Amino acid sequence: MTIWIDGRRHVDFDPLLPIECKRLPTPTGDRDEREYVFTKDGTTGGIQRFKAGLHGANHTLGAMIGYVQSETVQHWDARIADWINGLIKAGQIGWIAADLLEFEQENPSKKIATLKSKHAREKGLPDIALRHLWIAMN
Repeated sequence: MTIWIDGRRHVDFDPLLPIECKRLPTPTGDRDEREYVFTKDGTTGGIQRFKAGLHGANHTLGAMIGYVQSETVQHWDARIADWINGLIKAGQIGWIAADLLEFEQENPSKKIATLKSKHAREKGLPDIALRHLWIAMN
């Protein structure tokens, strides 16, 4: 089966929307606690993968699902802002203030929150807009 979206041809196994999922907090062990955003050793950071074009290179819209397993949405919003600001302050190539997430809304009764962000990408790729859905699991 073939479908066309915005002038692009898609067949059965082509992704329509690239999605990355991460746990908040990142599981302990040999993993970078900032994994939702960035990993120092490797390219498993969620936003990092989109920015580098390693995930969703053919798309200008992607999604991230955050499974909030402890703390609050407000805690993680502030913590992720700290991580991105830390990357900017450290001079990490490609990270700028425009990478910060913008809080949209929270629905405590449904245990979800939505945020959005927009990121410049490497390799001449167009910017990518990300929609973040955080689901409270606690």
